[in-house]
Amino acid sequence: MALASLKDLLDTGVSGRIVLVRSDLNVPLDGETITDAGRIIASAPTIAALADAGASVIVTAHLGRPKGEPDPKFSLAPVAARLGEELGRNVQLASDVVGTDALARAEGLTDGDVLLLENIRFDPRETSKDSSEREALAKALVELVGDDGAFVSDGFGVVHREQASVYDVAKLLPHYAGGLVESEVKVLQKLTADVARPYAVVLGGSKVSDKLGVIEALAPKVDTLVIGGGMAFTFLVAQGLSVGTSLLQDDQVAVCKDLLDRFGDVIHLPVDVVVADSFSADAATQTVSVRDIPDGWMGLDIGPESVKRFAAVLAEAQTIFWNGPAGVFEFDAFAAGTKGVAEAIAGATASGAFSVVGGGDSAAAVRHLGLSDDAFSHISTGGGASLEYLEGKELPGLKVLED
Repeated sequence: MALASLKDLLDTGVSGRIVLVRSDLNVPLDGETITDAGRIIASAPTIAALADAGASVIVTAHLGRPKGEPDPKFSLAPVAARLGEELGRNVQLASDVVGTDALARAEGLTDGDVLLLENIRFDPRETSKDSSEREALAKALVELVGDDGAFVSDGFGVVHREQASVYDVAKLLPHYAGGLVESEVKVLQKLTADVARPYAVVLGGSKVSDKLGVIEALAPKVDTLVIGGGMAFTFLVAQGLSVGTSLLQDDQVAVCKDLLDRFGDVIHLPVDVVVADSFSADAATQTVSVRDIPDGWMGLDIGPESVKRFAAVLAEAQTIFWNGPAGVFEFDAFAAGTKGVAEAIAGATASGAFSVVGGGDSAAAVRHLGLSDDAFSHISTGGGASLEYLEGKELPGLKVLED
């Protein structure tokens, strides 16, 4: 995949020009407090490189899922403040996306200034299925940067989306892959070509339907496929077991049975689980075999014997991709499984394995549980994009950069 790079843009000269950067600044918030600034930290180097080279930088990004209209709880105000701290310079925040304030601020930019537009998803055209609506928003974004502007795609977490600020704007401006997108693509290529073996994939999360595509794509290619989280219970039912009130997708049982029939030598499922009498932090709990889950109880974490078995196979791996927690790690009573898996991957990494944490909840779990980012080879900023790439899907936001 040949993409024009940030270096290519810098080599052409950016001083006196306005560069539009699509970043992924979709960080978790507790009210107005950012609880994990990982995506801001990862996005800052590309913005800094452009500003330091004399460009005026306009950044567009989203936060959460507003319904195509302004919503104060999804404002990028906390993000602007944190990004300014990371860059060591003032970051202006426009009060709109492409309205009068954004236009006025864009016209007043000088070399090295950074302007963050308000949440791009406040404009319904960003995610519209109508290409003409998306194109109209893209043209409005281009007006902000002018005829000699450029576009840098640096939001890896959204490159699998055909959205105005990701896809359509790249058709209208000279376009380049930012440093973050470039590094993420290199990592994913390392997971798909000349992979060091044994190759292990660890999948968790709640719904098996969200991961079926990647299971189908990877099961024939990997040596070990570890499955935990809520999605494991549909597989357990496919084995003929009862799972109490655990999360279950009845319509996927037959699919899981077929996967087990075809890839049973590769797929590893939990052998014990931590069950609870309710979904709450202070629920009554017990650890039981997967064959003995009581009626009326739900599994919220994998058990210690499962962690031990999973750790044993991961210790042999030379390449590991992990996406999705093994349990409800946000509750202390159900965090041990995810922590155990993460520590096993970290241990394999320390012994020379190449490990990738596939963004989203997995990256959040690493930080929530007190593990260091440095314990893994790479922590991705885009779980969904990583999965779709490994599934073999074409990512619109990357494909358009090739044109």
